[in-house]
Amino acid sequence: MPLNSHALLVILVMGLMTLGTRILPVLIFGRGKEVPDYIMYLGRVVPYTAMGLLIVYCLKDVSLGEAPHALPEIIALAVVSGTYLWKRNSILSVVIGTVLYMFLVQSVF
Repeated sequence: MPLNSHALLVILVMGLMTLGTRILPVLIFGRGKEVPDYIMYLGRVVPYTAMGLLIVYCLKDVSLGEAPHALPEIIALAVVSGTYLWKRNSILSVVIGTVLYMFLVQSVF
C-alpha cells in the first residue's frame, strides 16, 4: 500500500474511533435518560486516576542514585503542583512544567 494511502487509512480509522467514542454513550443511554450512578462516579474519579497514572509513568525511570539525583523532576513536579494550586488550570500547569523540565534537562543539569 502506498505511503499516502496508508496515512489516509490511519487518519480515517482514528477519526471513526473518535466519533464512535462520542456516539457510543448516546446509543447506550439515549437522550434524556438518567445516567446511572456508577457512570457518574467514574466520570468523577477517572480524570484523577488518569493523572495519577501519568505521574507514575513519567517518574518510573527516575534514578535517585545517579546525578542529577532527580532534581529536574522534583523541581518540575513542584512547579506544576504550585501552578495548579495557584491558577487551577491543568493545561497551563502541564505546559509550564514541561517547558521548565525540558529547559532544566537540556541546559542546566
